[in-house]
Amino acid sequence: MRDLALLPKAHLHLHFTGSMRPATLAALASAQGVRLPHALLDADPLLLPPGDRGWFRFQRLYDSARACVRSEAAMRRIVAEAAADDAAEGSGRLEIQVDPTSYAPFVGGLTPALEIVLDEARLASARTGVEVGVVVAASRLRHPLEARTLARLAAHYAGDGPGEVVGFGLSNDERRGETDEFAPAFALARRAGLASVPHGGELLGPDHVAEILAHLAPDRLGHGVRAAEDRRVLDVIVAQGVALELCPASNVSLGVFAEPGQVPLGTLLEAGATIALGADDPLLFRSRLVAQYEVARHVHGVDDPGLAAMARSSIRASRAPESTKTRLLAGVDAWLAGPA
Repeated sequence: MRDLALLPKAHLHLHFTGSMRPATLAALASAQGVRLPHALLDADPLLLPPGDRGWFRFQRLYDSARACVRSEAAMRRIVAEAAADDAAEGSGRLEIQVDPTSYAPFVGGLTPALEIVLDEARLASARTGVEVGVVVAASRLRHPLEARTLARLAAHYAGDGPGEVVGFGLSNDERRGETDEFAPAFALARRAGLASVPHGGELLGPDHVAEILAHLAPDRLGHGVRAAEDRRVLDVIVAQGVALELCPASNVSLGVFAEPGQVPLGTLLEAGATIALGADDPLLFRSRLVAQYEVARHVHGVDDPGLAAMARSSIRASRAPESTKTRLLAGVDAWLAGPA
């Protein structure tokens, strides 16, 4: 078996706060005088019986971690370390997702918050060789008008290079908010050339996926794993070329599936879906990008050509410049041609 850390790939589903190293979180909490829940520094913060795991425990811990990010220096550190960690795992392209609303009060507003992330993304790209683009995400917990504000902000910095905004997302609890009310924000983003990358199809099933397809016209779908439960919805995803940002560790940690073998990766691949594996929130799930490929290999029996095919899918589904895609795809071919 070939070394998965040497397989060139794109990482398309990674959240800003959730990308933090546990040691970084501990350091930021100490500097801010913040008392963290003990679970956040445990080996598995969401360690509970599978049936008891769920979104609300995750959200409480995530909010506690986010409360420690209160300065420009902290924001820059998170981006820099995310790029370095991706470089160590063979990622040539990272599209990290951030809602600047959470950090704006500490750095002078929405625009400075986003510009800090973009600037550090440019610097981190130069240092690590990992091209870092940014996805601006609105929250389902806030008013749709705030999503339009973020879409306009994202559009102002649109591009496909390092340190530019490449997409517009919608995150947080899928069960909250009305999907169609966010459609105007996504229309604004699409007119600016940004990828449409909302979350959906993890906590809720295929009916919710169909709703997102109808109203938000996604280019990629954050998770989308439960589209496997309805072949008609899955066929639409395949026909429209919507990539699924699959995060097996997230699915299990949140109790969507009891164990990794239940994640329907095989069903999605057999249907012809475009799969881009992602780590989602390594801080909470304690599982980074290469670990997702290891699950595909060791749990789902995907061989090296199949793993290479998923890496190619992630690269093609990214918003990287064509020159970057060509270079990374050539790297995948070289990996597969090399010795096992």
